[in-house]
Amino acid sequence: METLVIALGGNALLPRGAVLSAENQYQSIALIAGAIGRLAKKYRIAIVHGNGPQVGLLALQNLAYRDVPPYPLDILVAETQGMIGYMLAQQLTALDPEQPVSTLLTRVQVDGNDPAYQEPGKYIGPVYQPEQQQELEKKYGWSMKLDGKYLRRVVPSPEPKKIIDIDAIKLLLDSNHIVICNGGGGVPVMNTDKGLTGSEAVIDKDLASALLAESLNADHLVILTDADAVYQHWGTPRQQAIRSATTQELAPMAVADGAMGPKIMAVSRFVERSGKVAHIGALQDIDAVLAGTAGTLITP
Repeated sequence: METLVIALGGNALLPRGAVLSAENQYQSIALIAGAIGRLAKKYRIAIVHGNGPQVGLLALQNLAYRDVPPYPLDILVAETQGMIGYMLAQQLTALDPEQPVSTLLTRVQVDGNDPAYQEPGKYIGPVYQPEQQQELEKKYGWSMKLDGKYLRRVVPSPEPKKIIDIDAIKLLLDSNHIVICNGGGGVPVMNTDKGLTGSEAVIDKDLASALLAESLNADHLVILTDADAVYQHWGTPRQQAIRSATTQELAPMAVADGAMGPKIMAVSRFVERSGKVAHIGALQDIDAVLAGTAGTLITP
């Protein structure tokens, strides 16, 4: 049976601008649960999810109760793995009680010397108005950057180097479990004199998905987002969906732009290292994306 790694973007789990409620997230998950259940009959499936909106919300809730020191980001990432993984598992089990589903708390090793620690660039949490920047930076000590026309908090996003818990993921897949793992890119840990220590960061879930797919020798990597394909000339009257392309053809678009660029970087890395194919498309189109009739197919 072939292995399929599915990466669900944070915005695929929650439409842009929607209230970050449990109900809204369950509604988004319901759009894909049936398709994942059907695919589980054909593939061994590992699911990775984003957590940008969710970890940002937890960070704000974390700051609201001042009698306890705020928890660090690595612990908040672990909390989102449990929260989102539970919601995914609930929906998948409701559709097929016979299909085993496991959510695995997953640690991913990063390098403490990664330059990302000096240049935070991962957006988390809600959006603010640009004129609030000085107030928020002073109040919380955050780094802030523009995300389109809005302002958002940014945190370090170091490169994922190694999936600490990869053997457990393999064991569960070999037992026919749908495995929800590497959530939010994985809990960031680094090697120190005290052993593995948590890090104040949020790993890019697409790069972590590519590393997972490579580590599993997966046959397919699918990144699902709120865009239905990769586009040329996006946002202009000339925009056109790219249905199929090689990594070389997409190379000019593989940039750290906080939008589609990191997804292209991630799938290109997997395709070039594995010789396999990858897909980018919309969550609700997953069947057609895998069939090659929707989304963008990336080939060596």
